[in-house]
Amino acid sequence: MPEKKQLSLFDLAMIVVSLVIGMGIFRTPVNVANKAQIPELFFLAWGVGGFVALCGALTYAEIGSRYPVTGGYYKIFSVCYHPSIAFAINCIIIVSNAASVAGVSLIGAEYLSKVILSPEMQTAEYRIVIAAISIIIFYLINLLGLKTSSKTQNVLTMIKIVMVLTLICAVFFGEQTSSITPIFNSTSGLPATWSDYGKALGLCLIAVSFSFGGYQQTINFGGEAKEAKKVIPRSIIIGLGIIITLYMAINYAYVRVIGFEQLKTAESIAAILAGKIFGPAGFTVLSVLIFFSVLGYVNVNLLSNPRAMYAMGEEKALPSIFTKKTKKNDVMIVSLTVFTIIAILTLFYAQTFDKILNYTIFLDSIGMAFSAAAIFYLRKTTAHLDKSTIYTMKFYPVMPIIFIAAYLFVTVSIYSDDPSAATNGLIIFLGFVVIYFISRFFNNRKVKTN
Repeated sequence: MPEKKQLSLFDLAMIVVSLVIGMGIFRTPVNVANKAQIPELFFLAWGVGGFVALCGALTYAEIGSRYPVTGGYYKIFSVCYHPSIAFAINCIIIVSNAASVAGVSLIGAEYLSKVILSPEMQTAEYRIVIAAISIIIFYLINLLGLKTSSKTQNVLTMIKIVMVLTLICAVFFGEQTSSITPIFNSTSGLPATWSDYGKALGLCLIAVSFSFGGYQQTINFGGEAKEAKKVIPRSIIIGLGIIITLYMAINYAYVRVIGFEQLKTAESIAAILAGKIFGPAGFTVLSVLIFFSVLGYVNVNLLSNPRAMYAMGEEKALPSIFTKKTKKNDVMIVSLTVFTIIAILTLFYAQTFDKILNYTIFLDSIGMAFSAAAIFYLRKTTAHLDKSTIYTMKFYPVMPIIFIAAYLFVTVSIYSDDPSAATNGLIIFLGFVVIYFISRFFNNRKVKTN
């Protein structure tokens, strides 16, 4: 059955924004400021992160234009490397995204519970209930079909953009004055060298790249976009342009309003900005806005991840039942339901959520580098395509090489900072590769028996 082309340029651009802007930008600036030590390195890290993301956006824009299929982030690994690599990388992404949905839902529930529940009801159990209900509501919305869920996503993303723009306005309500001059302290205690600055920048880029990540999953919608070869690249570039602008502006607001030294150890940095604008009511206003932001993140993951699972089902890496769709709304019912169940089950183990992410960020960085490298293979295999019908980036191969080199640098930085997390990540990856081959072995035996 041919797939329905339902997503417009605006729909996909809003998906890009929501895939990237989760809760990270309201937390990671504290980590980046702490690792950077000085404001110059702090802004350099965000600038470098934005430029690298732009290189990645142009690379994935061309990948999506040359290979517009549903579940594209799975299929480029399968086609360009091996199905076992595609299976392992995407299983890790699906599990970590389910963990992210659970963890972010709990954060949203924590904010909302302080507004709608009495103090004695603000317990972990009630937060889990609120988070679970949020996920179930958007599961039901996604059952209504891609058109309904994408329009819902547009509304939630616009709320998210308005929230960030509102917080940025805190710069007009006064700034923090500090007599402390930030100083860069090297680990040796000696005057800092270029090597010290380079190591610090690498550690900053771990958090920055995490905050910018997610837009690559837009290629999962290639089979359902109108005029995909034109719309996918434009949506990625427009979406990332909005994100880079918002990120640079809100980080400037954090430093101006909170103060750089205070930012290194600050908590609830978004609440501080909201308090500057709305006074005592700031926390209540922010809580409601953050909950809507969380809803957008939940919905976009329920949109994206089942499409990777659907692609895995198509190639028999997962049972073929994962390709089942409803007749009425063309919904990937099994993939959507399984991902939702994983997210809800993870709610009850959310305390281990950070550990799961520590292991997967390392592999996600490797995955980003290798998925971007698929452009070199696709350039050769799709050289016959009419250039007027696809997006072709300028400054090739410089752009993808910069992106790949940057993510390999982040990978090395993660390993040097936390070798055990990197090692455990590789073990998890190899475990999924083994599962793939075991699954294929039994599937082949079953086919021979039949």
